[in-house]
Amino acid sequence: MKTEQLKAIQAPIKEKYKTAPEAALITLKAEGVVGEGITCSVNTGKAIAEAGLHAATGGDGLHLCSGDMMLEALVACAGVTLKAVATSLGIDIGKSTITAEGDIDFRGTLGVAKEISVGFLSIRLHFFLDGSLPNDQTELLKKLTERYCVVYQTLTRGVAVETTYHTR
Repeated sequence: MKTEQLKAIQAPIKEKYKTAPEAALITLKAEGVVGEGITCSVNTGKAIAEAGLHAATGGDGLHLCSGDMMLEALVACAGVTLKAVATSLGIDIGKSTITAEGDIDFRGTLGVAKEISVGFLSIRLHFFLDGSLPNDQTELLKKLTERYCVVYQTLTRGVAVETTYHTR
């Protein structure tokens, strides 16, 4: 996609959100169904993703790990955001690659050591940009990608999560 195409697609959307801010507030949803064994099937809209225990917690390795899925969501969001920012600025980044890796101490997850927190201890997001870009362009891509990536911003600033339980 070219810069002009992206701007033409986004211009009326941006204008709508400026004149009717309430139209910009959209609720995204996900649903999972607890399945056989210790699994949860999540409908991604394109396929069913069956998540299960990570091998480090007793899983058999046949199912997706939700921690991996979170890192994949971060990579997907960062990649799409990077490409949109680069396209908007007219910067060619070719087939750049994004990777994410995160460290988990599974003693926390398994309740082996109460002092160990559950969840990722750290996450590293790497961008391997295709081509030779001047430092100022690389810094601008970094700044804007981090600013506009929904998953990155959610992880780095945190967000309140409310839970409710219902019986049927």
